[in-house]
Formats: sequence, C-alpha cells, structure tokens
Amino acid sequence: MSRFGHGLVVGKFYPPHAGHHALIDAAAARCDRVTVVVAPSRRESIPLELRVSWMREVHGGSPHVTVVGVYDDHPVDYADPAVWDAHCALFRAAAGDARVDAVFTSEAYGEELARRFSAVPVCVDPDRVAVPVSGTAVRADPVAAWRWLSAPVRAWFVRRVVVVGAESTGTTTMAGALAAHYRTVWVPEYGRELTARKLAELRAVEPAATVFDVRWDRADFAEVVREQQAAEDAAARRSGPLLFCDTDARATALWEERYLGSASAAVRGAARQPDLYLLTDHGDVPFADDGLRDGEHLRAWMTGRFREVLAASGVPVLELRGGHEERLRRAVAACDDLLAGGWALAEPIIPFSPAS
Repeated sequence: MSRFGHGLVVGKFYPPHAGHHALIDAAAARCDRVTVVVAPSRRESIPLELRVSWMREVHGGSPHVTVVGVYDDHPVDYADPAVWDAHCALFRAAAGDARVDAVFTSEAYGEELARRFSAVPVCVDPDRVAVPVSGTAVRADPVAAWRWLSAPVRAWFVRRVVVVGAESTGTTTMAGALAAHYRTVWVPEYGRELTARKLAELRAVEPAATVFDVRWDRADFAEVVREQQAAEDAAARRSGPLLFCDTDARATALWEERYLGSASAAVRGAARQPDLYLLTDHGDVPFADDGLRDGEHLRAWMTGRFREVLAASGVPVLELRGGHEERLRRAVAACDDLLAGGWALAEPIIPFSPAS
C-alpha cells in the first residue's frame, strides 16, 4: 500500500459523522501529513467555525492532521471547468497552496478532484459498507444516526428538557423517570448538593444546626449556575437525543429571589433557551421533609412565580398535575412530540465536496 507525503480531504461535514472520521483516519494512516478542508456554504445551519472545532477535537490525537475551513458558495456544475476552477482555487488557498500527493474521498468525482491537484485519487468505502451513514441521512433523522455522531456533535443536536418546580413537587423523580424511559442521562440539581455541603459545614461548628440556619449569598447562586451548566454541557456530550435537567438558571434566579429578595443580573443573564420546560405543580404532591427542605409554606407562591417566569421565557411550557403516572404520561407525550418535530436544517447548495 502506497504512502504519501501530503494528503487532502475536502468536505462540508454537514454534520461530521463517523464516515467522515473514518475517511480522515484512512488518510492519516497513509500520509505524513493530512489537510482537512471544511468547505460549507453560508446557507447551511451549522456555522463553519463550529464544524472546524468539532473536527479538530475529534482528530486532535493525530498531530499530523490539520483542519482548516473556508466558505464555498460557488454553484455546482460538474461539467463546467470554470466552476471546477473556482472550487479548487478555494481548496488550494485553504490548504496553503502546498503540494498535494493524494486526495482521499468516498465519492465518484474524487478522480477529477485528484487530477486537478496532480495527485493520486484514493477512494475509501464508496458504498458506505464499513460506515453506513451520510450527512444527508443524519440531517434527515439525527435520532436514527445518533450512534454515528461524535460527542460534540451530539451535544449540538440534543434536545434539552428542563424540569422545574417548588420544593418537594417531584422534579428529581420526574427527571430520573424520563431519563429511564428514554434510556438517556439526566442532570441532578447542583443546588441541592451545595445545600447539603453548607449544612454539613455548619453542623461541624454547630451540631444542632438545621437547614433553616443555612445562609446564602450572591456568590452561592453564581456558583450554582456555573456548576449546573457545566454539568449539563458535559452530560449533553454523552446523552441520547433528549437530555433531562433538574433545574436551570431561571429556576436558580427564582431561588435567589426567594432567599435574598431579588435575583442578580448575572444569574438572570445566564438563562439559556432549552427546548421544553416541564413545571411540576405543587398540588397532589405531599410535602416530604428530608432535612434539606424549608419551604413548605411557600410552595404555592413558588409555583405561581415559576408560571410567570417561564411564560416570559419564550420556551414551550407544560404543567404537570395529578399523580406521578399521569404526569409521566403527559411528559412523555410532550417529549415524543419534541422529537417528532425533527431538526430544521437548511438544505445545502451541495457544493463540490466529498460528503453529502
């Protein structure tokens, strides 16, 4: 099997998937160095910079693989030499005008592309036998292609569902039940962990202290937001198509309002836009005092404030009432609808590239 000095791989990578990575790995195994040119059109839904960062992350363990990016908005006409010239000029400039010894593709036009670089054409898995996936298939149904996506791409596609509610209204139970139903992961509430830690530290000095003696300040709520979002982002990389989160920054701002009288601009400004909120109503759920809760008398007020805050969020909200089974049934139906809505990705121009 021939070895080459400089290999070239060109594609839209819309989005990157395991077939793309296998192609690049094949080039890396046979070349002293490889240049990967990410070349989408501007009409596509995933920014160039993001795709470049994903490819660099996945292939970061191969120091002789360089990933560069360039927008390619030229029309497609394989019979027009001028169009070929326009595309290839972009690819050459992105690759640094260095000599190319081999062009690696999985497409029939790889031979012509290689000819224009005076390089050897190397075709890898053209029938998609080794890795049966394509960019077109991923865009059409990301859920069906989920196993072919790398961690950062999954995190971009994942639908985030946030469960919020007053104390002892079943947010944790619901998040865990939904994760079990969809066989995915969920993100626990960092604020509860911090409460337990603060209470333990207080009891080390005052053994008789209770949760009512715990004191909060602005820095605590900033920490909750920071750690909660970090945990959410980490979970998104290993999640299925749905990720369930027990609380978020909007809920943290409401708790800050409760304990300190107002929510800080920093905490409110950290709010994200999940795909769905599930609000657990306080009715039909008895208050359970587990030693970390202190707000039984405020549950109705908290539920009302959640309604107000979420109504202004611009995110769809489903209120969950009744017993657990009824709540879970309604939540699952809403999540199924969320997945059925698909992902609205703009159609590519189909510029000259080795991946669809």
